[in-house]
This record gives sequence, structure tokens and C-alpha cells, in this order.
Amino acid sequence: MKFGFIIDNRKCIGCHACTTACKSEHDVPVGVFRTWVKQVEKGEFPHTRRMFSVMRCNHCTDAPCVEICPVEALYFRPDGIVDFDKNRCIGCKSCMQACPYDALYIDPDTHTAAKCNYCAHRVDIGLEPACVNVCPEHAIISGDMDNPQSEISQLLGREIVTVRREAKGTHPNLFYIDGDEASLNPISTEKPNHTLWSAQTRGVGHFAKKTEKLAFDNGDLLSALADEKTTGVAPQKSVDVLMNNGGAKRVYDAPNKGLLWGWEVSAYVFTKAISAGVFLVAVLSLAYFKFFKVETAFLEPVGMLFVGVIASLLFLIITTVLLVKDLDQPKRFLYVLLRPQWSSWLVRGGYALTIFGGALTIIIVGALLGLDWLTQSGMVLGVLSGILTAIYTAYLFAQAKGRDFWQSPVLALHMLIHSFVAGAAFFGILALVDAPSEGWLTYLKAVLVIGIAVNLIVMLVELTTTHMTQEAKLTANMITKGRYKQLFWWGVVIMGNLLPLILMLSGMEYGVQIGGLLALIGIYFTEKIWVEAPQQIQLS
Repeated sequence: MKFGFIIDNRKCIGCHACTTACKSEHDVPVGVFRTWVKQVEKGEFPHTRRMFSVMRCNHCTDAPCVEICPVEALYFRPDGIVDFDKNRCIGCKSCMQACPYDALYIDPDTHTAAKCNYCAHRVDIGLEPACVNVCPEHAIISGDMDNPQSEISQLLGREIVTVRREAKGTHPNLFYIDGDEASLNPISTEKPNHTLWSAQTRGVGHFAKKTEKLAFDNGDLLSALADEKTTGVAPQKSVDVLMNNGGAKRVYDAPNKGLLWGWEVSAYVFTKAISAGVFLVAVLSLAYFKFFKVETAFLEPVGMLFVGVIASLLFLIITTVLLVKDLDQPKRFLYVLLRPQWSSWLVRGGYALTIFGGALTIIIVGALLGLDWLTQSGMVLGVLSGILTAIYTAYLFAQAKGRDFWQSPVLALHMLIHSFVAGAAFFGILALVDAPSEGWLTYLKAVLVIGIAVNLIVMLVELTTTHMTQEAKLTANMITKGRYKQLFWWGVVIMGNLLPLILMLSGMEYGVQIGGLLALIGIYFTEKIWVEAPQQIQLS
């Protein structure tokens, strides 16, 4: 048994009865939708056409939202329906990033994720979903696709159907008869700030907690949405010229949900890089001084190791605080460890952070008690968990299949390099307070120069290699030529990479210290861009 939907666009009249029936059935708050009707106008007068496309959860066979959910709040039913349990949801918004169809939202009342669940409570008693019952044209067909006697199975057998974003490999179970690319492809049309009947005064889902704090002269959120400085959200740029859709225009759609992962996530990736990097750079120094037989101050590498352990633990605590702060249900943060769904990299990352913190604690305890074997065991565990701490977010981002730019195969290397550069930069800044030996500065300089050089190469690969999808290409263009170009070229490339290289290679006094500070600022700008830019691409 496998339930699915067919939307027959030959019959849909855009009456929005399905939307209102869904809201009534599930008490969906104003501003968010489980089902909505996207409207696109195509052609030039007098040869024009308005297309209606019902949008909702696709109940995918390989649903990325289920795979990424850290607490099994989203799960498969035996009949193929992807259902959810709001009592387990921690509000991490990972499922929203993973869904290529923009089907999930954060309920502004419960602060948990929600979406179409196929009216599972109705299906269980033999009824059809509310949207199917209310549709006046029978444009929405539901049923068991594995039953050859069902209407949906027969339609799938004889009609040509299309699905949204088939290349994502999710095997969606929502099919369209007479579906049009201009309507089903999210980047075929611009998502305007002003659409028919779309004014919101409260904000949308997770975005509501941002907007409800703002005061507007005219009480209209849309005027604020148009102002990037107010909301941090840019309108989706039209790519009609690229897609050649004959001037197709979107005239109605669900409101923009804003940046799901904002400054908290950018900051947590940054502090996590420092936490892992400080420890890894300190441990690497022991091998460096021993291998190259570099003369340095008495016990300096060992002393720096314990400075690194304390600093690493401090930044690890800050990272954890930022992670919890980003949750819309922060009181449930322990569910990640106590109710884990092991395929989620958010769970694996949570355990990596925990083990890394434990390893740092073991090193401190071993040092205080004079137990060398305990300290050495903690260092081995710390190196392994520290590397995983540095890179796990790359795999979490890769699970967010809705954001194509995050699927880069070098993202893990990108984050590992950032950790080493951030760790060396931290010690460089520390050298402004307590002048270290020349040997230690030479070591930091070597790590920074090599790290920054490799970082530039990795960024070049991420931004210039052929991108698999148009969405990834648009993100790269946004970074280098669009809204982030000033921050990228001046903040990341020049101030955060080239200038530190020049300062250190020139041999000037305090070159390592000042270069490290600039490199650290550049890393934060990079994380901000890499987190935010992919979220600007519209998914529905």
C-alpha cells in the first residue's frame, strides 16, 4: 500500500477551496499553509494563460526530511504517508532545509514543524483527505497507488504526469497532469514581495518571531519584506531570461518564510571552528616541534596545549548555547541525545560535540591528577572527536537537499581548513597579550599561510567548478556578483585572506598577530555567506 496524490491541472480552477479546507481541518494558523495554490500567468496579451498548481508535501518515498530529523518527529507510516509528531519536534528547522518542495513550516503557535500529513486521521477511518472532499472539480485525486483498481493507479497508468524537481531523487508521490515547467519549477518565475491576498501582519512561522518585534507605520509586513536591511531577506531574483519561459509571472504564492537558519547558525559554525581548531593546532604543535627540532621556550608547546584545551572548552560551551538558542523549542534540546534518530547528522554532531567536551575534560582531569595515561587517552579521543566536530556540519548541510549549493563535495574540507586557520588565528591574537617565542610564531605563521592558501583554492573550487543544478549556479553568482559580492570580495577574499597572507609573508612585526585577527574576521564573513546565500533560493 502506498498513498499518493494527483493534481489534474486540466480541471483546477484556482478556487483555493483545498487551502481553506486544510486550514479548517487542521486549525492551521494565519500566515502558514499545509496546502496552497500557486498561480502563474504566462504569455502576452491577448494570448495569455493563468495556471494553478496545488502545492503541498509530496510524501516522498525517499523523504530527506525524515532522514535529517534528529528526533524522529517525522516518520514513514506503513501506507507511505510521511507523518509528524509535534510532541517530539525541537524546532531545529532541518526538515525545512531538507525539503526540496518548501512543504514544511514552523507553526507560530506551537513553535514546532508541521506540514500536510495526508489527513491521516481521516484515512484511518476510511475517509479521503479534506482537500479531496471539498474540491468542486475533482482536480485532486488521492488513493492507494499500489491498488490497480484505484482511480489514482489507473490515471497514473494512462496519463502523462510530471513531478516537481525529479532530479533531487526523492521519488515524490505527488503527480501533476498537464503540469507546466513555469509553475512547477521554483526558479522559473520571480517570487514577488507583493502578491494577491498575501499581506501578513504577524509574519510567517519561524519568521514571525522576527517580524512581530518590528513596528511598521502602515502595519504592512510586505513593505518590510521589500527592505533587505529590515528583514535580511532579499526577494528572489527572476531568472526568466535563463529559463526562457516567455515572460511567465507569479501572481500568488505562499509568503516568504525568511532565513530559517540566521545569525545563530553562522555564529555557531564560527565558534565551533575555533573550538576544534584551537585544540587541533595545539596538539599539532607538539608533533611540529618534535619533528623539526625547533628550539622554543621551555615547555611552551605543552603550556599552549593546556591553554588550547581551556579555550576549546570555552568556545564549545558558546557553540552549544548558540545551538540551543536557534531551536524554536529550546527546552527540548536534550531530545537530540536522549531520543536520537541516528541517520541525522544533527544527532551525530551532537554526540561529537559531547564526546569532544568529554575528551577535553579528561585531559584537564588527567593533568590535575598527574595521570599521563589519562591525559594521553584524552588527547587521542580529542583529536578524533575534534576533527569530527569541525566537519560534521558539512554532512548536515549535505542532508539539507533543498539547498543545492550545500551539496558541494569539498564542504567538509572547507570547514576543516577553517578550523585550523581559526585555531592558529586565536593563538596569534593571544600573542598580542603574552609575547611567545620566535619558534612558536613561526609555527603559527606556517599553519596560517598554508591554511589560507588552501582555503583560497577550496573556495575557488566551490564557486567556479561546473554546478550540477541551476540553483547552485544562482547561489554562486549571488556570492560573487549579487547581493553578497561586496562582503565576499572585500570582507572574505581581500581582508580575510589576501591581506593576512601579505602581512605574514612580508615579515613585518606583528604580522602573525594582525594577520590572524583579519583571518578570523574573514572566516566569520565566509560562514555568514555560505549559510545565508543558499537560503535565498526559492523552493516553491
